[in-house]
Amino acid sequence: MSHDSTYTTENNEWRLTLVEGPPLRADAQRNRARILDAAEAVFAEFGTRASTEEVARRAGVAIGTVFRHFPSKDDLLAAIMKRLLAQLVEEAGRHDLFAFFTHTVAQAAAKKTAVDLLAGSGVDIRLPDALAHLEEAVGRLLEQAQAAGAVADSVRLPEVMALLASVCQGALHGGWNEQLQARTLAVIFSGLKCD
Repeated sequence: MSHDSTYTTENNEWRLTLVEGPPLRADAQRNRARILDAAEAVFAEFGTRASTEEVARRAGVAIGTVFRHFPSKDDLLAAIMKRLLAQLVEEAGRHDLFAFFTHTVAQAAAKKTAVDLLAGSGVDIRLPDALAHLEEAVGRLLEQAQAAGAVADSVRLPEVMALLASVCQGALHGGWNEQLQARTLAVIFSGLKCD
């Protein structure tokens, strides 16, 4: 199945296409979405040791339906990660660089997600295409910020991605309150700005 989404920012329009196999019937699409919603909640609550039976129960589908969409637990975990990364790409299309940072860190601090549990679980999920889409989206935000004179030209994308990942992990693991988020982001934004 191919999902095309077009995102427009002030200066650019870009398209994200996720390819996931043949088109699904409407009921199969609903089941897949319910399974992913349930799996994200179950894995956030219990970690990767949670059973696919619990995912099926919460989704209101038979275990066979889960395995028809996701042949293994790793496939299910990878699908959750892809969906979360696609959501981040979508968010990037709605914000400037600083607002995207602020929004993403606030989301990380607000809840313990499946991403957090996967990061510490030892599960090896590689999603180079999904990560590349996120890097492209953040790269566009960086270019726009630099063109507007809001970020120093010497700042490069790898550093921005490292900062974003590090701050989100800190907020997620530390349960940062709004004041700590704001102070930390102020320091980071000050370092990114033109001298």
